[in-house]
Amino acid sequence: MRRMKRTILLAAAVLALFAPAAAQQPARRVEGRTLVSNALPPVRLKFDEKFEYAGTQSFVLYDSAQVEQHFFVDSEGGRIRRMYMVQFEGYLPTNTHTYNYNIKDTVKLGGLEFMYDTNVANVPVFRKQYPDSDAGRAAAFLEGKGYVLEGMDIIFQRYVRMVDETRRSELLVIYYENLKDTGFTAADLSANGRAAAERGRVFREVHKRALKGFKVSKL
Repeated sequence: MRRMKRTILLAAAVLALFAPAAAQQPARRVEGRTLVSNALPPVRLKFDEKFEYAGTQSFVLYDSAQVEQHFFVDSEGGRIRRMYMVQFEGYLPTNTHTYNYNIKDTVKLGGLEFMYDTNVANVPVFRKQYPDSDAGRAAAFLEGKGYVLEGMDIIFQRYVRMVDETRRSELLVIYYENLKDTGFTAADLSANGRAAAERGRVFREVHKRALKGFKVSKL
């Protein structure tokens, strides 16, 4: 009886040792063109068939937040035409920071409310100024995958959702378009650029195209 009891206790100890590792399921996974997040937040994002999954990376941003990025790219000959970057981000327990945005526009996606805004940028200039930013690291990742970013001007639509009331974790879905074939540059479409009068129209059109390329649903 004592031997059986010791055997049971030993088995229980072994199970307790390995149970946490066995219970740790991947927080997120990609199935074809669908990204499934089981937590922070539990959500499914499905992308249009023209967008190929280009991979993921994780890193600590500025020693304060954990970041996980996923990339879905529409490209030709290594040149990115359009792209979605999905970013899960949350502050580390070593700080008390919260996310605060001054964004007025909102949209419902799959029953979830997102803030959104639009802007333009020159990729090389931005990378030179902010090489260690989340966008700078995303550019480095894409170059490592063989995509050509040299001289690239972009317009991007950003969708932001706070994960919970603490405002310490967020989900970002960012849609990018290469401006090369539009006749505009990022400088043209800046607030004081030669095509500043076109910003409203161009931004609205980008917003419409961005919404057509993906769908959000709750898990």
